[in-house]
Amino acid sequence: MNIRNNIAFFQKKLADTTCKLIAVSKTQPVEKIQEAFEAGQRIFGENKVQELTAKQPVLPPDIEWHMIGHLQTNKVKQIAAFVSLIHSVDSFKLLEEINRQGKKNNRSINCLLQVHIAEEETKFGFGEQEATELILSKEIALLEFVKVTGLMGMATFTTNTDQVRKEFKGLKELFNKISQLSLPVNVEMKELSMGMSQDYEIAVAEGSTLIRIGTAIFGGR
Repeated sequence: MNIRNNIAFFQKKLADTTCKLIAVSKTQPVEKIQEAFEAGQRIFGENKVQELTAKQPVLPPDIEWHMIGHLQTNKVKQIAAFVSLIHSVDSFKLLEEINRQGKKNNRSINCLLQVHIAEEETKFGFGEQEATELILSKEIALLEFVKVTGLMGMATFTTNTDQVRKEFKGLKELFNKISQLSLPVNVEMKELSMGMSQDYEIAVAEGSTLIRIGTAIFGGR
């Protein structure tokens, strides 16, 4: 697996879009991440806090680290000082804890609300109405050290591309709908994180601004 060539492939693929590439480096050794970095990649996504905190200190300081996996409230404090974006916010309780840790570190932490768009019950996330209500709530406006910058969703893992397209299209419509609302100062619809190795082309076509690619860059785990 030639990591440099794979990075170049995606850079070329996304050149005429507003979509950015997140190299999903979970379970990958530091050497492979360094190789991707040297090929020009700057945004890396991790699924587990333990891995993220182990890798961050030993890799270049200008890497933008994204937390893309399910995040437990008791782990937020471990990444609050450096994480660039948390994709997987699926409860108000988690937002409150991110705000608390942001305050301790004197920095505002960027977050995406994870919306449940797939048919599988195993996926985390808010329902569409739930996400909209939370964004418009008085409570969210009080979180001074949280910035909600958009939405994230994971499509059903299926070969049915029509279904995947429908799910991504629905998330983009929700994104657009929320964009039109009168939003609190700490909420803006800027990023739409959707699309992985198997479905990123559909996601880009449907308006994704962040695709999360692991296998197609680093090979199988």
